Amino acid sequence: MRTYSCNSPQAAGRIVAISLLADGHLSSDELVALSRERIADRLGLKPGEFGSILQGLCEDLLAGSHLNWTDACKLDSDVMQQVMQELQDPVLRAEVLALCRTAINADRHVSESEAQMLAVLSLAWQVRPLPHAVS
Repeated sequence: MRTYSCNSPQAAGRIVAISLLADGHLSSDELVALSRERIADRLGLKPGEFGSILQGLCEDLLAGSHLNWTDACKLDSDVMQQVMQELQDPVLRAEVLALCRTAINADRHVSESEAQMLAVLSLAWQVRPLPHAVS
């Protein structure tokens, strides 16, 4: 798994990208929701950079999973701890958690793995999760 500078827009974007894959598939509804929420502006990414981060994440996951997509979408705890530690700024953490929540709720279904991801981020970063009402 590649590394990014601490508190960089790319490190933040990767965590949001992980949330897109938390349930094992990428939904166009999730991408539209993040676009509508201006993910690039909110994280300080260049136009189109989030797509590159998502592609890089997929490449990293597939490289370590023996080409089994289901397993590739599941980050082991050591990898997730490394990725989460790349964000130290509490304001950036809250922003990323809000974007993850937006992405996860976009398809109006929160899977067990998506809920678990939000809980892990909230606990590790000590950010209180907002209720995720599905409307």
